Amino acid sequence: MRVFILNSTLMRRIVHAVLFEIGALLILIPLMSAILATSAVHFGMLALMLSGCAVACNMLYQHAFEWLEVRYAWRRTVPVRIVHALGFELFFTLVALPLTAWWLRMSLLDAFLLDLGLSVFFLVYTFCFNWVYDIGRRRLRA
Repeated sequence: MRVFILNSTLMRRIVHAVLFEIGALLILIPLMSAILATSAVHFGMLALMLSGCAVACNMLYQHAFEWLEVRYAWRRTVPVRIVHALGFELFFTLVALPLTAWWLRMSLLDAFLLDLGLSVFFLVYTFCFNWVYDIGRRRLRA
């Protein structure tokens, strides 16, 4: 049974996404509430909303991108992967920016600057998380 769960693509993706989001929330909520001088509960609610938005945006964007990929017979070359990554960031920013500005009562420019900082965090976090996740997954399969 354990082998089936670890090898199930859907289950692996769900576990990966849930662990990724939980880890990010555990780091970001205390850090950002201290930086922004707001309560952890207030920022935590925003973080949970953005996390849900990120998952929903990711699912929608992946579906649309894969449809385009099949329709136009794209290969996953480096330029296509760059367009894919930039397109997702733009799509998610268009959803997250107004929500962040409204929730934290800040201008869209301030929310954009905050988003830039969070993008740097997630760049580093994603690299580290996936590295550790892959090591853990290999050890569980052994």
